[in-house]
Formats: sequence, C-alpha cells, structure tokens
Amino acid sequence: MTAPKIQGGFSFLEGPVWVADGGYLLMSDMAAGTGPYNVQPSMIRRFTPPATFDTFVANAGSNGLALSADAQQVIAATHDQRSVSAYRLSDRTRSTVAANFQGRAFNSPNDVAVRSDGVVYFTDPNFQRGNRSDQMSGRTSVFRVSGGQVSLVDDRLRQPNGIALSPDGTALYVGAYSENKIYKYVVQAEGSTGARSVFVNYIGGPDGATIDCAGNVYWASGSDALVHVYSPAGTQLGTIRAGTSGTTNVAFGGPDRQTLYVTSGPRNDSGLYSVRLDIPGYPY
Repeated sequence: MTAPKIQGGFSFLEGPVWVADGGYLLMSDMAAGTGPYNVQPSMIRRFTPPATFDTFVANAGSNGLALSADAQQVIAATHDQRSVSAYRLSDRTRSTVAANFQGRAFNSPNDVAVRSDGVVYFTDPNFQRGNRSDQMSGRTSVFRVSGGQVSLVDDRLRQPNGIALSPDGTALYVGAYSENKIYKYVVQAEGSTGARSVFVNYIGGPDGATIDCAGNVYWASGSDALVHVYSPAGTQLGTIRAGTSGTTNVAFGGPDRQTLYVTSGPRNDSGLYSVRLDIPGYPY
C-alpha cells in the first residue's frame, strides 16, 4: 500500500496528532541546529484538510505531540527546554508537564503518549540534545508523569524513540531506535509499568508509532521509509510506503479517524502523506 503526498518542502516533519474538535492535524517541523549548543529550532504547523497549512506555534521547540486526556492541550516533547510541555489549544499558552528527573535535565524528550486518565509517558534519547551537557550519565530512558511526579520506566534502552499505548491502556510500546527492537511493557491500573518483553525484532530503525481501534500497531521506519503494521501479538500484517526515505511518524485522523497521516522524506524536503484505511485509529 502506498500513501500519496499531500505536500512536501518542509524542513523535518515529526509528531503528527489529529485534533478532532477543529478538524485539523498538528505536527512539528524541526530545522537544523543553531547557536553555540546546536539546538534545533522547531515550530508546530497545522494542516487543515484538504490543503491548508499554517503556523500554529512559531517557536514550539517540539518533536513528538499527543493530545491531553481532556483534548484541550497538546502535550509536546520539547527539546528546546529539555522538557515535556503542554500547549493550550485555545490560546497556545505553554506550561510545563515535566521539567527534570530528580533535579537532572533530560537529554531531549522525543515522543509522548497520554493515557485516558492523563498519565503521560515519554522517551528521552539524545538526538536533539546538541552540545548541551549530559546530565543522565549516558543513559537514554523512558519516563512516566503522574500527578505531577516524574518516575523512571526504563533506562536500559538505547535511543528510545516512538511510544504508544494499547487502546485499553494496559500495554506500553516503545521503539528502541539503536537496538532495532520494539519493547512492550505491562501497564498497571495506576500507571506504573511491570514486565518488559520484546514485541518485535525490527528492521529499519523504529521511529514514531500509532494504534488503531483493534490494537494493531503502526510503526514508522527511519531507514526503509515504510510504516510497518503489526497485530497485537506482534505478527506483521503489512506495510505502507510514504516517500522514499526518512519516514518519521504516523497518526490517524479525519472525521471518521480512518485517514492515516504519515510524515516522511529527506531533510529540507520532508512531506505529509495520507492514505485511507478500512479501520479507524484509537480513540475514535
């Protein structure tokens, strides 16, 4: 299956998320690193179907995006402040969800997933850390934020990247980019995580991910430009091609949630692609 291009020519698109109350897609667009610390500027762009693009937040500092549980804010992995932030959709004001872990700065938060009760999970590789100090002692980790408290999920992963939750919130999936593995964690009722297992031995560098209402997992591939689709048991069901290189992330959207949006393409010609599927994304 192939996803046609909607528009190209962007710097580096990432983190798409659909906002149903408004009927638009938000995504980060990251430029090349600048300044003494080589930090990548980033904006949040908005796509309103069928063909309108505009700037939603000019200096967002963001990578991965997700909707808050009440759908009033976009939760953003923000590498500019090495934090997780929230942007209120109504007025675009910014607040902090997670500032640090035990007083130490994160590397460069990359992607986020939000459970229906508001618990936030995020990955912290060092891809956008630039020349800033390593306060995590070489570890790249997954964290949880619940009730304002930041807890460690796992610090054994090499470059954790995409992250997604099963529809019932009992499983957390994390792609370890530098291991070519997708891990699956048992999630307890209150949000803590239990046993970890290998969900998929992956090829191509697992980047961003999304889930459909049946629990199938859609994982964007950094090197082979494909979106790999897996059943909840980890069986590959198929692939979706978007562009020829650098597929970064995926999100379901549209009025019926049956449009899969894909961000893909080389730096400085990154594009947004979409394809209609016969199953809606979660939530729907």
